[in-house]
Amino acid sequence: LCPCFIYGAYVFLPFDAPLLPTISARLVYTLRCAAFATFPIVLGMIVSGISRLCFSALEPFGELQQEVELHRTYVSQSVHLFILYFFNMAVLATYLPQEVLKLIPLLTGLFAISRLMYWLSYAVGRSFRVFGFSMTFLPLLAMLLWNLYSMFVLEPENLLA
Repeated sequence: LCPCFIYGAYVFLPFDAPLLPTISARLVYTLRCAAFATFPIVLGMIVSGISRLCFSALEPFGELQQEVELHRTYVSQSVHLFILYFFNMAVLATYLPQEVLKLIPLLTGLFAISRLMYWLSYAVGRSFRVFGFSMTFLPLLAMLLWNLYSMFVLEPENLLA
C-alpha cells in the first residue's frame, strides 16, 4: 500500500517542491520537513507523561501499568525509527533530481501518519500493529536500498567527495 499512497499523493496533491539547486538547500528543506515528523513522537511523549502521572499517583515508585508501558514503548520505537528515517531522507534528498523532490514531504507525511496508525493499532491489540509498522519500515527500507544503489552504482566516483 505504501507505493500506492505515495504515488497517489504525488500525482494528485497540488504542490511542488521549491527550486533547490544546492545540496545544502536540499538538506535544509529535508530538515524542515522532518520537523513535522516529530509530531507523533511529541504527542506520544505527552500522552505517556499524562498516563504515567495518572497511573502512578497511587504508587509513584511501583511497577508500570500496561497502559503506561504501551506509550513508553511507542515513543522509544518511534524515536529510533525517526532517526533512521531522517538520515535516509537526508541522503535521499541529495540524490533525487529536482522534479522528484516532492517525495521528501510526502515521505515525511507517510511517516507521521503511519506512526499514528501504529500507535492506534498497538493500543487496540498487539496483533494489529504489523500494518502500522510496515507502513513505517518498508519505505525506510526502500529509501535505504535506493541510497545504497545511488552511492555504489550510479555515482561511485562521488562516494567520498
